[in-house]
Amino acid sequence: MLQRVSIYPLLLVNFIGTLGFSIILPFLVFLIEKFGGNAIIYGIASATYPLFQLIGAPVLGRWSDMYGRKRILFLSQSGTFVSWVIFLAALFLPVNELLSIDSAILGRFTLTVPLIIIFIARSLDGLTGGNISVANAYLSDITEEKDRSSNFGKMSVSSNLGFIVGPALAGVLGATVLGETLPVLAALMISGLAIVIINVYLPESKSSSIHKNPENLSVRKVFGQEHKECYEMKNRQTLKLKDIIMLKNIPFLLVLYFLIFLGFNIFYAAFPVHAIQRLKWSVTQMGIFFSILSFMMIVVQGPVLSRLSKKISDRWLTIAGSIILGINFLLLIRGDVVLTYVAALFFAIGNGIMWPSFLSILSKTAGETHQGAVQGFASSAGSLASIIGLIIGGLLYEQLGNMAFLISALVIFLVFIMSFRIRTFE
Repeated sequence: MLQRVSIYPLLLVNFIGTLGFSIILPFLVFLIEKFGGNAIIYGIASATYPLFQLIGAPVLGRWSDMYGRKRILFLSQSGTFVSWVIFLAALFLPVNELLSIDSAILGRFTLTVPLIIIFIARSLDGLTGGNISVANAYLSDITEEKDRSSNFGKMSVSSNLGFIVGPALAGVLGATVLGETLPVLAALMISGLAIVIINVYLPESKSSSIHKNPENLSVRKVFGQEHKECYEMKNRQTLKLKDIIMLKNIPFLLVLYFLIFLGFNIFYAAFPVHAIQRLKWSVTQMGIFFSILSFMMIVVQGPVLSRLSKKISDRWLTIAGSIILGINFLLLIRGDVVLTYVAALFFAIGNGIMWPSFLSILSKTAGETHQGAVQGFASSAGSLASIIGLIIGGLLYEQLGNMAFLISALVIFLVFIMSFRIRTFE
C-alpha cells in the first residue's frame, strides 16, 4: 500500500537545490575571466557539471533503489555542500599562473590555481548531482496514480521558482561591497539548509529493492544513516545500462529524454547570444524575459496542468505539448521582440504540459522496483544531451545565425512524431 507522505518537504528541497544552483549563474562567467579564463573556458566550465553528473547520476540512482531514497538524497546534497565550500575557498586563493595558452582555436587564456579549484568544485557537484533523478524517484514512491502528473508538475514549479529567485537574489547580493563572495556564501548556506530539511523533515520512502531475508541480518550502510532494515540477498538488483535496455519501452523513452534535452540546450546556448547581438538586449532585459518566462511556466505547470491532467491523459499532453514547444522555436527565427515574447508563451505552454506529463509516463513505465535506476540513466541521457547541446548551440548560432533555432524546432518536432508511439504503451 502506498504510504501517505507529504510532498512539500521534497518540493522545498528541490526549490532550495535549484536556488543554490542558479544563484551563482550570473557571476560564473565573470569569475572565470577574473581568474584567467576566456569564453571557451567558461563553456567548458558550464559543461563540467553535466559531464560529471553523467557519471554519477546512474550510480546514485541504483543506490537509491538499494539503500533508500533519503540516504542518497542526503549524500548528494552533502556533496553539493562540500563543493560550495571548495568554490568559496577558490575566491580567497592567490591567482598564481600555472599555464598560459595562446591558440588560434582556443584563444588566449591562463590556467590559474583558483580556476582549477573552481573546476574541481563543479566536478564534485556534478558527480554527486543525482539529487534530481533521486527526487523524481522519491516522488514516484509516494504518489498515487491519479496524482502523478499533477505532482510532477509541482516539482517543475518548485524548480522554476528557484530559477526566478536565484538570479534575482544574486543581483541583490552581488551589488554589495563583498561582490561575488556573498552570493557564493549564500549558496553554501542554502545547500546546508537543504541537508537539514532532508535529515529532519523528509521520511524514507523506500528502504531498498532488496527483499527481506531473516536468516541474514547484515546491513550495508550509506553515510552511516540507518532508517529502515535492509537485508541482504543473493540476487541483489544492480541494474546496468544493458539491463535498462532490456526493460520494455524504457530505451525508447530514454531516446525521447535525450532529444528533448538536446533541443532545449541548443536553444539555451544560442538564445543569450541572439538576445545580445540581434535583439540588442541588456542583461536587465534578458533577466526580465527569463523571469516572465519562468512565471508563465509556474502558472502552466501549476493550476493549468492540474486541471488538464484530470481530463486529458499524459500521452496526449506529451504529444500536444511537443508540437506547441516546437512552434516556439520557429517564432524566434524572425528576430522580432514581440514574436520573442509570443514564443515565450508557446514555450511555457508547450514545455509546461509536456515535460511533467513525460516524466509521469517514464515513472509509470519504470515501475516501482527499477525507479531509481531508470531515473538515474534518464538523468545521464539528459546530461549527455546538455553537454552536446551547449557545445554545438553556440557553434550553430555562429554559423547559421537565427536559423540555429530551426535546428531546435526540428529536434522537438521529431519528439512530436515519435511521441505517437507512446499511445501504444500499456
